[in-house]
Amino acid sequence: MINGEILKNAVISGAHNISVQKNHINDLNIFPVPDGDTGTNMSMTIMAAAKALEDYEGTNAGEVAKIVASSMLRGARGNSGVITSILFRGFAQGLKDMEEVNGKNIAAALGIGVDAAYKAVMKPTEGTILTVARMAYEAGLEASREDPGVLHVWQAITDKANEALAITPELLPVLKKAGVVDAGGKGLCSIFEGMLAFIRDGEVIEYDEAPSLTIDTFESAAAEFDDDIEFTYCTEFIVGRDPEIATDPDELRTFLQGIGDCVVVVNDEEIIKVHVHTETPGVALTKGLEFGQLLTVKVENMKEQHKNAKEGAKKKSKKEKKPKFEFAEPDEDFGFVAVAAGDGLTTLFKDLGCTNVVSGGQSMNPSTDDITEAVLATPAKTVFVLPNNKNIILAAEQTVPLVTDRKVVIVPTRTIPQGMTALLNFDPEISAESNAQLMMDAAHGVGTGLVTFAARNSEFGGKKIKEGDIIALENGKLTITEKSPVKALVKLAKNMVKRDTAFITLIYGEDVEEADANKAYDELKDRFGSRADISLVKGDQPVYYFILSIE
Repeated sequence: MINGEILKNAVISGAHNISVQKNHINDLNIFPVPDGDTGTNMSMTIMAAAKALEDYEGTNAGEVAKIVASSMLRGARGNSGVITSILFRGFAQGLKDMEEVNGKNIAAALGIGVDAAYKAVMKPTEGTILTVARMAYEAGLEASREDPGVLHVWQAITDKANEALAITPELLPVLKKAGVVDAGGKGLCSIFEGMLAFIRDGEVIEYDEAPSLTIDTFESAAAEFDDDIEFTYCTEFIVGRDPEIATDPDELRTFLQGIGDCVVVVNDEEIIKVHVHTETPGVALTKGLEFGQLLTVKVENMKEQHKNAKEGAKKKSKKEKKPKFEFAEPDEDFGFVAVAAGDGLTTLFKDLGCTNVVSGGQSMNPSTDDITEAVLATPAKTVFVLPNNKNIILAAEQTVPLVTDRKVVIVPTRTIPQGMTALLNFDPEISAESNAQLMMDAAHGVGTGLVTFAARNSEFGGKKIKEGDIIALENGKLTITEKSPVKALVKLAKNMVKRDTAFITLIYGEDVEEADANKAYDELKDRFGSRADISLVKGDQPVYYFILSIE
């Protein structure tokens, strides 16, 4: 049997272990496009749990599992991170209310997570993290029948996870051809191995450069305010909800609005996270205690911060500033949140009707918490979220149960052009469900072309690709290699533009000079201007030299 203290340290050890190995895991990505962030996403997801556990001093295993599940849900990034968080959510369900647990309990709890993970993925693919998790669970279950000891069972789980990882190339031919194992599966093995190290040896794997992540993602906006700040103290705290207290968190929100402004109250069945600007932080904290115990507290003097930070803030470039979202009451019928990277794309989506744009995209996946904050800052009863990247859809979907005061509808757009087209086809006269279908039907009709660089040596379609080569993708499929972005774009357009094409939008990124963008635009006009309306947009997006939208 193990208690919460052992489970806590095992999770921290697992988080440290994958953090040590995250760069190696990133390198396992076989696709040459610069998106090898599986290790980073999984590391950041479970490090959110490790940070949340630092101040926990209890010995209840069920409580530890709840903290882990709650913090990983909010910190989840990318598909791999979300799947990992779902696995640990199963842990929390299976270990609920247990002071101590044995190997049989742990194996059964892992099984709940595996089942939920398979259901969360629209088209589960064997040879991925799902396979590794499933085979590990099956081995753990079998081992628990022989010996319910935690070490025996977790050793079996870890051993089988590594065996399953080794056969992922046999299940996915693309992995075999590249000579690598699945990156997500490798990340899960790293977590399991780190947990085993503590269960077996009683020592937490060290990680000196662990990122400073906390469950608290609200940021002080003191440097953004004018000298006349109405309320002095930015007060932020997290309440661990007392299940015996049936008080409605909306009561807390209403109370805080009476003593301050910029009120944000986010809650689920486990915690309430609060942000308020007030002159009386002690009163806010006292009210919070009516709902449960205070887990974290931060009070900052914004007037003093403003005085010290205003000059420094002026020196920061726009790229260094993270958007700050302030809570908004849901007064309007509909609102929109999009995910995009680059000042130009942010402006574009706002011009198309988005209230808030979350910074993120390829190789920069925002967390569930980031998207949740943007949703809560959108003053609408129904908020449509456009992820605009296939690796962000799962994280976006996790926001739905977290937001209780407005309806969240995920429109699963996979590219920037799909997101643009979806917005343009919104109809305020029909229901949210009908709109979601209408918007995605329209999104499926737009073609997306991408021009970027190869992040690693690879081979695709019989072509050898060298790191640094210019590559082009047509609707996600790598089709072109070239020596310059403009040449690759022109070839890509030739492939994608059809006789019935009516609109072409060319979006150029932060690494493209205006002269080169105009040259590419002129070439498209010369070739296709007689039959299609062509627009040039400065997107400022990273990673992609050009994004091409074909309708």
